[in-house]
Amino acid sequence: MPDPFIQVEGLYKVFGARPQSVMDQVRGGKSKDNILAETSHAIGLRNINLSIDKGGIFVIMGLSGSGKSTLIRHFNRLIDPTEGRIVIDGVDVLALTQKDLEKFRRHKMSMVFQQFGLMPHKTVIENIAYGLSIQGVNKKSRVEKARHWLEAVELGGYEDQYPIQLSGGQQQRVGLARALCTDADILLMDEPFSALDPLIRSEMQGQLIRLQEKLQKTIIFITHDLDEALLLGSRIAILKDGELIQEGEPKDIMLNPIDDYVAAFVKNVKRANFSAS
Repeated sequence: MPDPFIQVEGLYKVFGARPQSVMDQVRGGKSKDNILAETSHAIGLRNINLSIDKGGIFVIMGLSGSGKSTLIRHFNRLIDPTEGRIVIDGVDVLALTQKDLEKFRRHKMSMVFQQFGLMPHKTVIENIAYGLSIQGVNKKSRVEKARHWLEAVELGGYEDQYPIQLSGGQQQRVGLARALCTDADILLMDEPFSALDPLIRSEMQGQLIRLQEKLQKTIIFITHDLDEALLLGSRIAILKDGELIQEGEPKDIMLNPIDDYVAAFVKNVKRANFSAS
């Protein structure tokens, strides 16, 4: 059986001045609130173990403060763990030098943010092509490729507009095109649609599904919305207070919630949509 495309093993993150000084208490199961009150250290993640296969949409969900955004930022080492291991396509990410990490980020993964993250002084086409310029691709090639992805997200004709001239939904389409333009194997998407109104959000979800059917990228998608998780996810992981509570296929989560916390998430979803077959 082949190794998972992404393997997360024993991942801990403690925020504070001396995180190692409280690790025995964290490993021992002391509560997040008690550790914070007694030591002024905050548990971001506690013993996360995940295996993520190539080519699917892996959704990480939870309420505010659950650790989902902290977790996604470990994959590209925007945050370094206190303890643990992350292996992506055979590469131990935590062992990379700064130079190798920068190369890894440029070529292996792209990120789509909740607040779009576009550069206001650059045109739409310049924003989309930005990752390629960082990779050193010549201008002619990167503009051609950026136009291709602009068309793919249904914004042909907007090349010379600036972000301020676009709606929120259009800006997020540009952000998605920019992430796809680098040909990265992995897309990290941190609540990318949560700032959009419901109609535009639904359109963006549909567009992501259509693109994924063609591209088969490995997508790690963060959300606090169960309906979005069930719509998009091939697998779902639910976090609470920095801990992984349950992980599985959408129907597993729906039909067999592991505890009251997960049951509360799924109670208003019609189970008839998730047959046990």
